[in-house]
Amino acid sequence: MTAETILYIILALFIWEFIFSKTLDYLNTKNWKNKLPEELKDIYDEKKYEKSMKYEKTNHKFSSITWIFSFIIMLLVLIFWGFGWLDNLVKTFTEISLLQSLYFFWIISVINSLISIPISYYSTFVIEEKFWFNKMTKKLFWLDTIKSFFLSLILGWVILALIIWIYNLDANNFWIYAWLLITFFSIFMMMFYSSLIVPLFNKQTPLEEWKLRSAIQEFADKVWFKLDNIFVIDWSKRSSKANAYFSGFGPKKRIVLYDTLIKDLEVEELVWVLAHEIGHYKRKHTFQMLAFSIIQTWAMLFILWLALKYPEISQALWAESWSFHVWAIAFGILFTPISIVLWTLSSILSRKNEYEADAFAKEFYDAEKLKSALIKLSRNNLSNLQPHPAYEFFHYSHPTVLKRLEALNK
Repeated sequence: MTAETILYIILALFIWEFIFSKTLDYLNTKNWKNKLPEELKDIYDEKKYEKSMKYEKTNHKFSSITWIFSFIIMLLVLIFWGFGWLDNLVKTFTEISLLQSLYFFWIISVINSLISIPISYYSTFVIEEKFWFNKMTKKLFWLDTIKSFFLSLILGWVILALIIWIYNLDANNFWIYAWLLITFFSIFMMMFYSSLIVPLFNKQTPLEEWKLRSAIQEFADKVWFKLDNIFVIDWSKRSSKANAYFSGFGPKKRIVLYDTLIKDLEVEELVWVLAHEIGHYKRKHTFQMLAFSIIQTWAMLFILWLALKYPEISQALWAESWSFHVWAIAFGILFTPISIVLWTLSSILSRKNEYEADAFAKEFYDAEKLKSALIKLSRNNLSNLQPHPAYEFFHYSHPTVLKRLEALNK
């Protein structure tokens, strides 16, 4: 297969992904209703529903504009030698292939940040501000942006440098060693993300509210769950939206509650949130998702290793000679159909796990508190509760609140 043919395939897949995504987006807009649907009257009143629809439409309009802009920029780069030009540029900096790849991806990261930062700024200080979600100051926004950039740059460079070094050391078996490296990194981040990364952005403090902690501990004892680490994160300095999450395993497991969640929900409803999170652990969902991620990485790296036998892939993006970094960009686009399938399978598994965690909480706790907590959270976050089925199938990692309520009523 010639480099020219591969370029046509890359362009076709890139355009196909855009059309596919925008079609799903369009279908989702067809499910919008101007008047409050009968099935949502227990969740929204007329004014709240109208506000949720305005929020959905505003986000959709803005994301469509930014999406089209990004698509056009990338299409022009693919057609007009963009990656080939950048490859030639970094080769003037150094003759060491490892450093060439690091420079290449560093420049792309900088360009991507220059595009994404204004988008994020507008989303935060215009859209989120308009709907009373944003609590972030401009100073905090820029601090977060700088920290995120350098953190992703450092971690990305370390992982990338190790993968390229492994490839140069043993090209035949590099995918196995790369898989082991990424697996180790994934497990490490799962265990230590909350204790190492989160503190760079947010303050976490042990839950001290006596009544809530006592209720949580009582439930944990009831289901034979050893829970020593319950933390509250100061999310209110960024947003009024509420959430909670479970991280780690073994002695490093912890449950983190947003302070906005504690403000929005009653004690009994907060215990349900904890019951749901414990349900994920008890049903071994953390290990399921980790195992799926490990298998997914294995499949991707194996296919990548097979594709490395075709240097024409990097030449398709105008590289004058074989370059690992240009080849990786081309492979990422060629891998698009498989990545969509893997993401969809991951979403299906995630939705199944959410139902199971709800069922666990229902088995050991008051189902009515589960329902009231779900309703409050969706109402306060202006959630879209009736997405188009196709959009939901491909994009939603959680079932809609209506479906979760329906499952709890059975």
